[in-house]
Amino acid sequence: MIDAAASLLRLLPAEPAHRLTVRLARAFSPLLPNPNQDDERLGVKALGLEFSNPIGLAAGFDKDADVLDAMLRFGFGFVECGTVTPRPQAGNAKPRLFRLRADRAVINRMGFNNRGMENAARRLASRTRSGIVGINIGANKDSADRIADYVRGFERLAGLADYVTVNVSSPNTPGLRGLQNREELQRLLQLLTEARTRSGKSKPLLLKIAPDLDEQAMDDIADVVLSSGIEGLIVSNTTIARPASLKSSGASEAGGLSGKPLFEPSTAILKQMRMRIGTRVVLVGVGGVTNGADAYAKIRAGASLVQLYTALAYQGPSLVARIKRELLQCLTRDGCSQISDAIGADVM
Repeated sequence: MIDAAASLLRLLPAEPAHRLTVRLARAFSPLLPNPNQDDERLGVKALGLEFSNPIGLAAGFDKDADVLDAMLRFGFGFVECGTVTPRPQAGNAKPRLFRLRADRAVINRMGFNNRGMENAARRLASRTRSGIVGINIGANKDSADRIADYVRGFERLAGLADYVTVNVSSPNTPGLRGLQNREELQRLLQLLTEARTRSGKSKPLLLKIAPDLDEQAMDDIADVVLSSGIEGLIVSNTTIARPASLKSSGASEAGGLSGKPLFEPSTAILKQMRMRIGTRVVLVGVGGVTNGADAYAKIRAGASLVQLYTALAYQGPSLVARIKRELLQCLTRDGCSQISDAIGADVM
């Protein structure tokens, strides 16, 4: 029934459909059944946390922490909300969200539209249910000091979530990806880890990077991450590339491409970062996951955890349970007793 409702929502334009989905999830959250207990073989210990399964909801779906508990009830092992900026902002001009149906993909140029960190803080503080929740923080588009925005977001929100993701890789805020450069990234992560020390709270810090990186950029990010003391790396955000294989008429729209065409390039970057970083930092694989085999490939490429979003919009919430079943089949096929046995198995 829920998947049927999701199919009807896909008849609407993309952004109105998303807004209505969030409203319906919030309204019906108390009526949703609790998910079945996860098979112990899917459990993952990472970031100082215990995940009942490795499948998470990526940032972007629940920008304002409105439906965290509802999404956890669909069986996710964790949910990440945001991106949240210190001050509310409207984002970029509409239309800014485009379905590429023939490619099972989406292009967005949302621009960190959100109601700001004080609203997110209230929503996070009002939660009544358990489950692992992350907060994804960013900078306001018109900020005079974007690094200071990240510090403000961390100081206000870290105590209300289980981990904090630093989003410097969205292609939809001009100049933001420049914070992935070595010097800027060193300064950003230093100030954030100093803020964490001052807070007295040892909340894990994760950095979310772009898939559009050359060898030198990957080397620089790996060096900075390893010396910074942060705990995790999310690989990757949306891409500004446009593969020649795209068939949909909206493929030329500006913005970040997500969905099935992102799977191969994002998984390649994930494997490259695993080769550079090893097991010293937790890797989270995201980009183009549409089934259990995709999630398993991310894990074998080095990811301890996996996130998805675009496939959920196309396939509905039953996708989560199906991916977990398929992961168990992959483990049985390969003779693995638990998911941790497969992490990094394809990386020499």
